[in-house]
Amino acid sequence: MAEKTKENTNDEIKQDDKNGKKEEKKGFFSANRIEVLVAIFLGITALLTAWASWISSLHGGNQATNYTKSNNLAAEGNAEYNAGLQTYLSDLLTWNTVMDYSFDQSLAEANGNELEAQLIAAKLDNYLDQNGSPILAQAALEMTDGMSSPFEVEGMLDRYYESANVLLEQSKTFLEEGQKDNSNGDAYNLVSVIYSLVLFLLGIVGIFKGIPNRAVVLIIAIIGLILTTIYMITIPLPTGFSLGSYFGG
Repeated sequence: MAEKTKENTNDEIKQDDKNGKKEEKKGFFSANRIEVLVAIFLGITALLTAWASWISSLHGGNQATNYTKSNNLAAEGNAEYNAGLQTYLSDLLTWNTVMDYSFDQSLAEANGNELEAQLIAAKLDNYLDQNGSPILAQAALEMTDGMSSPFEVEGMLDRYYESANVLLEQSKTFLEEGQKDNSNGDAYNLVSVIYSLVLFLLGIVGIFKGIPNRAVVLIIAIIGLILTTIYMITIPLPTGFSLGSYFGG
């Protein structure tokens, strides 16, 4: 009887073990399945990490390029601004001299000295042509009867700084592009850091002995991977980026 009881007990234990294995096999997360999932997501995460690092480096290159262009244009713009200021001061002195000649001409005409008045008028024209800038000459033609100076012409002063303003505006545009590249590059760096954390979580899945613990860590890693990828998609690619250009497309 004792031997039969032991045999029955052993049969029950074996049956329980079989049932436990069957229940374990029936669950979605088995040891083999977890290993396969870890291998798949390790590969995906590694590829995405490499992609994020590459795009971040491209943003960094664009940032440096845009900052360099911005600095160069700013230097040219400042030089043009100084040149415009010098032209304005020169035209101001030229016009003051012209006004002196005009006064002498009017005085000669008042005294009835027509020859002297004509000489002064010719001298005045030559002086204005030789010393005045095209901006001053154009403004002088645009003067109305109520104006005593070409500097009263609307927008005349802005003409001295037109080229400078164009260059400085271009410099501002490149600076803003560089700042965007800097921000986007930092965002891709953050994505790379999070992907590295996901790789770490996937790497320690096998350390845990219990299937539930492995499953929890794996799920956390997958959620982090998905959310980070969604965030990465929202970050703009570098300006002018074309994947085909790297393969001769």
